[in-house]
Amino acid sequence: MKLNDAIFGLALLALGAAVLFGVQGFPRIPGQPVGPALFPGIIAGGLCIGGVVLLARGLRARARAGQPWLAWDDWVRSPRHVAALAVLIGSVLFYIAAAGALGFLPTSALILLVMFTMLRVPVPRAVLLAVVATLAIHFVFYKLLRVPLPWGVLTPYAW
Repeated sequence: MKLNDAIFGLALLALGAAVLFGVQGFPRIPGQPVGPALFPGIIAGGLCIGGVVLLARGLRARARAGQPWLAWDDWVRSPRHVAALAVLIGSVLFYIAAAGALGFLPTSALILLVMFTMLRVPVPRAVLLAVVATLAIHFVFYKLLRVPLPWGVLTPYAW
């Protein structure tokens, strides 16, 4: 699926404008020329500039070549690929809903197992890969980067 650049440009412009509006309420630091709104404001300004550029380029391409707002790729007609996309979106929603109660380790292992199965990985290999990948991801985020991941049902066994 290909969206016209003008659509992304409009989205970036709206996001940048919303951030610029939001940082106006950030507190000022007395005696300092810069405050907490400086860097988000600079990034939001860049988003606005990039959004205007994309918007102009998309509108120009549409006027010149008649480029449609939305062009579907061939994969959209494949039930297997559409199912894989649905599993991907569903897995994100499942993680959001279940990670707090189940914990990161079981939720992530289950999601990876389903995704590997959708990719037609043999089940024994998919189970092994899901467990090993989950433990590796947990180690990197929990131990090295110190990201607090939910333990859920495994709270008594947290290390």
